Amino acid sequence: MRMQRKHAAHALTALAWMTAGVAGAFAEDARLIQGDDPYYKQADAALGAILRQQKNTNRAKNVILFVGDGMGFSTVTATRIFEGQQRGVDGESNVLAWEAFPYLAASKTYSADAQITDSAPSAVAMTAGVKTINDVMGLDHTARLDSCEDQKTKHVTTLWEMAETIGMATGAITTARVTHATPGATYSHIANRDWEADANMPAEALSAGCTDIARQLVEMKYGDGLEVALGGGRAYFLPETAQDPEYPGNEKKKPKRKDGKDLTKTWLDRYGEKGAYVWNKEQFAAIDSAKIDHLLGLFEPSHMQYEHDRAGDGAGEPSLAEMSEKAIDILSRNPEGYVLLIEGGRIDHASHESNAYRTLSDGVAMNEAVKAVLGKVNLEETLIVVTGDHSHTLTISGYAKRGNPILGVSVGVDDEPIYGKDGKTYTTIGFANGPGGAEKPTERPMLTSEETMKPDFVQPSLVPLGSETHGGEDLGIYAIGPWAHLFQGTVEENYTFHVMNYASKIGDRLAAKK
Repeated sequence: MRMQRKHAAHALTALAWMTAGVAGAFAEDARLIQGDDPYYKQADAALGAILRQQKNTNRAKNVILFVGDGMGFSTVTATRIFEGQQRGVDGESNVLAWEAFPYLAASKTYSADAQITDSAPSAVAMTAGVKTINDVMGLDHTARLDSCEDQKTKHVTTLWEMAETIGMATGAITTARVTHATPGATYSHIANRDWEADANMPAEALSAGCTDIARQLVEMKYGDGLEVALGGGRAYFLPETAQDPEYPGNEKKKPKRKDGKDLTKTWLDRYGEKGAYVWNKEQFAAIDSAKIDHLLGLFEPSHMQYEHDRAGDGAGEPSLAEMSEKAIDILSRNPEGYVLLIEGGRIDHASHESNAYRTLSDGVAMNEAVKAVLGKVNLEETLIVVTGDHSHTLTISGYAKRGNPILGVSVGVDDEPIYGKDGKTYTTIGFANGPGGAEKPTERPMLTSEETMKPDFVQPSLVPLGSETHGGEDLGIYAIGPWAHLFQGTVEENYTFHVMNYASKIGDRLAAKK
């Protein structure tokens, strides 16, 4: 037995030397054959960069969570190509700002009661660290939809509320309504995500003392409330007897509140000369970030304009990047640090409309916001996380040639359009379901890139629906800054909260305060 072990050891040693010799020879050949190949050199440089990475274990003074609503991997890929092609560079090899972050994990997004989540429980997972049921915010998984009783008794505490309690600054920015699911999950506790104003609530819930999301924002009980809240949703803050300042006389854009409250005035009364409310770009630009501590900006009665349409807005709207920069200017004055949510909220809405042009344009706007933030923060003390809340059914398929317009019809490497079995062209981007579905397969149209690349084009869908649905596959969590290396592998969506809390030590500081 001893001799057998000895021979086995010798054999393993010999095999190791032989393997090393073969590997060395192969490596030498590789250098001779493809060492100058640009793809080879690019991958080798990427390996070198990863080998040089140093883990940042500083406490995260600041935490910034970017959420691209509905931004799954396919949407990221399409945005990358679109952004590059818009700039006239190679879209396929392009790199979005967050794709250059050193750490990446995959997020499992199912909710407590659904295989495919909606934005409310996804946001709760990231802001409070638990999974909950579809359509509720700030409540645990035992809560019942529409239950005022559970709204009062089944609260979970968000990282934003924890941060406020220990004296940090907080903010929530979105291109959707500030009362919408993702921003709302930073500060509200609600038994139905649609209860954005009292007008949306059943009489029994109101009589039982439950309050709507907009009121919960301006009356936030933790600390002194959010320092910055920017987005759309003006109609949910103003009394129905008022006229919208941007659209007077427009019945479709009338304010909604039935309780007579003007919550913009509530905000101003609460914060006095240190508070400000703005509803257009000129007012926003005039804000002195060195003097204002609490800023509420509501730039539309409902959601803000899509990025493609923003320039045509009569009153003017700031971009997501501009809102992000203003927020950081205000929040960073707090020596205790800050926690900030930045949501590209309308990426999701365009996908629901199967309108890939606006999906990708808003994805590019979020890329600009990430770049703007990177230019303002110190990554030695700021953790930045970029992710989505769920995916969509957007697909990238076919055998299009390199450089083919991502919104165009599929054209092969022979520069000829590629046809389906029905003899008709098809687009590279499609949706599994949505408004672009033909009710009869024989009605599928012959498409040209000229029409498919127009901003209003509705992408073809397999299943005809009035609104395209969410997708249920995993999506990416991209991270940089203190403790970003904790994002690795495939994780539950609520893991994001736990890394942000650990990196910032907010929970520990809260416990010490008690």
